[in-house]
Amino acid sequence: MKLVIQRVTRASVEVDDEIVGEIGRGLMVLVGFGLNDTTKEVDYLSKKLVKLRIFPDENGRMNRSVKDIGGKLLLVPQFTLYGRTKKNRPSFHKALNPDDATQLFDYFVRKCGEDIEVETGEFGAYMKVDLLNDGPVTILLEKDFSEDD
Repeated sequence: MKLVIQRVTRASVEVDDEIVGEIGRGLMVLVGFGLNDTTKEVDYLSKKLVKLRIFPDENGRMNRSVKDIGGKLLLVPQFTLYGRTKKNRPSFHKALNPDDATQLFDYFVRKCGEDIEVETGEFGAYMKVDLLNDGPVTILLEKDFSEDD
């Protein structure tokens, strides 16, 4: 499972000229699932995401989480995070199939939503993502428990 996290002042996702998800201050997160991903990776990364301290405290140090600042999450499914670029045309054979990825994405949204308000993009749709990156701060989080053996 891979997350590309961007600290934002605002972000939105549009599908067919309609905004389907929108937040103010918070995190816009691209979410991708690989072939070995299960709810175990989702459970781990959903907790990590909500607790990740990348917002400034009163001294300007990254010491506050999105939950601490009363921010929101905009979660955007993004299978292309598993694109392999060994050749000039990306290959997506390491990405989880759409049916299983949809289920894991929905589960991820529910898990994150236990702690914080969540908006989403639309799985499988052509989306336009608009954001104002704050910092800029961009963090990559990955977890594959099958590789931990």
